[in-house]
Amino acid sequence: MNADFTLREARWQVEAEKLRWVRQQVFVEEQGVSPEEEWDGLDAECRHIIAEDRAGNPIGTARLTPDGRVGRMAVLKPWRNRGVGRALLEMAVEIARRMGWQSLCAHAQVQAAGFYARQGFCPEGEQFWEAGILHQKMVLEIGRADIRE
Repeated sequence: MNADFTLREARWQVEAEKLRWVRQQVFVEEQGVSPEEEWDGLDAECRHIIAEDRAGNPIGTARLTPDGRVGRMAVLKPWRNRGVGRALLEMAVEIARRMGWQSLCAHAQVQAAGFYARQGFCPEGEQFWEAGILHQKMVLEIGRADIRE
């Protein structure tokens, strides 16, 4: 693990403010996603991962939806290209594996598709628009999990 940041699971019911803050900065403010599209009502049902700096400030987040998708991956601009996104995705895959999922899907922004591909995800289907941003469905075959939660 990187000494500059830590990762852990976060409960929406307890830490929604921190999780929302990162996504608000990245998706709503920086990328122009409408608040109505960002806040889709699924968060209470999802498993969340938070990345924090040494002082405990939120710097990144990701969530796993009940239908087998990793999404809402967001890393604050000053923390990009420092391993935070990769660490978030690796933890998401590990959680999915422990839950016994056979595959994990992501709706990746097209400019991030290479990032997912480097982590073993493969493109599936045609590109599509979501929240005004071009996306590509990416799928990782996890295989049979030996560990169960």
